[in-house]
Amino acid sequence: MTSETFAIGVDIGGTNLRAARVAPSGEILQKEVTPGSRDPSRALALIEELIRKMNGTSAVAIGVGVPGRVNGWSGEVLSGGYLDLSGHDMKGNLARAFGRPVAIENDCGMALVAEARLGAAQGLSDVVMMTIGTGIGGAVMQSRQLVHGKQCAGQLGHLVVSVDGQPCRCGQRGCVETESSGSSLRRHLAEAGYDQNTMFEDVLRLATSGDRNALAVMHSWAAPLRAAIRTLSAAFDPEVVILGGGLGDAAARAQAFLPTLHSWYDVEVRIAVLGDDAGVIGSGLAAFDLASGQRGPSSEVGKRLLMVNGVPASGKSSLARAISVETGWPLLGLDTIKTPFLEVLENVDRSGNRLLGKASYKAIFSIIEESPEGATFVVDAWFGFQPLALLEEHINMARITRVAELWCRAPPEVLAGRYADRSSRRVAGHPGLSYVPELVELAKRAGPFRLGPVLDIDTTAPQDIDAVASWARRALAPAKR
Repeated sequence: MTSETFAIGVDIGGTNLRAARVAPSGEILQKEVTPGSRDPSRALALIEELIRKMNGTSAVAIGVGVPGRVNGWSGEVLSGGYLDLSGHDMKGNLARAFGRPVAIENDCGMALVAEARLGAAQGLSDVVMMTIGTGIGGAVMQSRQLVHGKQCAGQLGHLVVSVDGQPCRCGQRGCVETESSGSSLRRHLAEAGYDQNTMFEDVLRLATSGDRNALAVMHSWAAPLRAAIRTLSAAFDPEVVILGGGLGDAAARAQAFLPTLHSWYDVEVRIAVLGDDAGVIGSGLAAFDLASGQRGPSSEVGKRLLMVNGVPASGKSSLARAISVETGWPLLGLDTIKTPFLEVLENVDRSGNRLLGKASYKAIFSIIEESPEGATFVVDAWFGFQPLALLEEHINMARITRVAELWCRAPPEVLAGRYADRSSRRVAGHPGLSYVPELVELAKRAGPFRLGPVLDIDTTAPQDIDAVASWARRALAPAKR
């Protein structure tokens, strides 16, 4: 990428929406901030408007940090707090609106990406981050990759620190969010008799002077957070724990009022340094990761295509079915889509068959386009019946980032025999025996497209399906950083 390229980073905050042009270095080139909305439709419209302002021909991808639970593999928003975007296909809608890859991640995850690359955890590999605000967000990074678990690991605000504590909206009681968030600080202050205008700095000053009431508030607010931090240390053994968000610094200072407690799980706690810009920077960097095919948020980046290619009667369909069974990857084929139409439509001649083939070709990639990020497909097709440029256009449309190809071949006389044997069993519309001489000539000049690694397969020999599947897995595996 040249120095002129940029990614668009978006951070959805409780009060404001932020968007920025972010350079590959993480530098913010241009930024826009606008008041947000708690109405999902209005918020989505504002997000699109911000992206449109940041957009340009040199934009390579879009990253968005979303409050709430996000499926880190697919980018689907599962639930939200002050803004609930679940049920909205934000990722798909933005990709279609702007024609660029889109990375969606929990907002704390995006902030951690930024802090790990440029901020408080720069150069470290294993980091835990908690953002202290109205609620408590969290993210975990191991070996420089965000941890997602089955879907959305890292919901650190919902670590239970008091089994008989306050009820939480997640359905549990005593989550650290109910004890050590900004909202819970307000409750601790009220229970201690302070009026609603009392600020943390006021209580900090009193606690520093030894005021017992203020010290009790500090203990009530800070002790559950320390318990959560040590639990995280026991679970993940991070190099540091970062505290960010609007009250991250306050939460760290409150820890100083707790009695000393040494344990196996002491861990360094650092304050986030990138402030309100962490979200847009991390979102922009995650977008660059997605555009370059590296692992990052939604870390099974893009989609993968195993092209089972070869002229008609080359044995590709049988091989494609066997590979799909072996790997579990879904199988799409031209004939699978086209044949039902040939069975229903009447008087389809060869030109009509070819037209249906073109439509089926596009339908395959439209199906892949609608699939979640990280999906892998086996596609059985004679790709050469359409131009390479059209194939590349469809691959880009479907946001496929990795391609491998199985090239199926057999001697022309074998192809002719296979085609003749099956011609009587095919539905009307397919070329008949008169196509055999044309097929023989086609086989002499046909070859793979080579858009990625190619495995040449002689389909007249017995196939080791396990070995072929292993090759495909390696060929389509994400690049290691």
